[in-house]
Amino acid sequence: MLTDYWYIACPSAGLLRRPLAAQVLSHKLVLFRTEDGTPAALEDRCAHRGMPLAGGRVSEGTVQCPYHGWCYDKSGKAVHVPAVPGGRSCLPDASVPAFRCVEQDGYVWVCVGSEPVHERPLSFAHLGEPGWTSFRMYNRFEAPVESCLENFLDCPHATFVHRHWFRTPTEREVRCTVRALDDGAVAEYFDEPREKSAVWALLAPSRAEMQHTDRYIAPSTTRVDYRFAEDKHYIITSSCTPVNERLTDVYTVITFRYKFWGRLVRLFFEPLSRRIIAQDVETLRQQHLNIDRHENRPFRIIEQDVLLPHIRRWRTSLANGRQPETKTDPYDVRIVI
Repeated sequence: MLTDYWYIACPSAGLLRRPLAAQVLSHKLVLFRTEDGTPAALEDRCAHRGMPLAGGRVSEGTVQCPYHGWCYDKSGKAVHVPAVPGGRSCLPDASVPAFRCVEQDGYVWVCVGSEPVHERPLSFAHLGEPGWTSFRMYNRFEAPVESCLENFLDCPHATFVHRHWFRTPTEREVRCTVRALDDGAVAEYFDEPREKSAVWALLAPSRAEMQHTDRYIAPSTTRVDYRFAEDKHYIITSSCTPVNERLTDVYTVITFRYKFWGRLVRLFFEPLSRRIIAQDVETLRQQHLNIDRHENRPFRIIEQDVLLPHIRRWRTSLANGRQPETKTDPYDVRIVI
């Protein structure tokens, strides 16, 4: 379990005046805002009787248990116990675990490990920058993180799961160059077909050259870039939060530059994107239901599963406390799309 990394616990807009329950890597958390508005994250359990603190309220920058009113500050210490004369806690163990918590890019991020590997979470590219238009999506996948990462960076499935929406089978051979990076791996595709696709008919109707890269950023982020002439650029970044071993919360930010037509393009691009990702949600749900039925029989990995070996290598290495070898030469893979 990769605990020493930042994961999104909730959107900033979802954490207002009341405490909020969240779950990251099987840790059940309560999130709340202190008096100055900064977020805090504690174990969602009162030290007194085990009541969930998320069912209480925020009182003067502390979270108050709904059972006996014990109040906890951002460090997890019980700072007010109403039943005790004077209201002070005299118990040395009257505290609950606290977790590192920061707010960035419109999200509340939590690290449930002892020390985060990085000082800050990875930023979403060009979010909020002038000339760029963005929208956000949230989806819960009934699948582990690794399956989500592979799905988001897998070209061949799009011709079947997203037929006519995103891709249509052309039986054309496409070259893909794969490079290892210091934080993951990237695949670049050349001369991809774009026929009979709603996405590209709307977003890139000309036959201008397309530069497409799929990037895995360890441990749990994907980034897909499409660049065109006339300075058009689309970026789909997905940050995966493991709820537990079988559930993943995916926070996706789509940011694009389309001259001065950005807001107009969003009117049809956003619902189209939501439909496409809903197809992936259902596909992974069906996949893992069937894996359960067949008692977790092993997967086959083929050369055209371009980035899956890198995803598995990185996540296994990091889980074992080491950095994987990244000094490998680029190599080509041929894929029929």
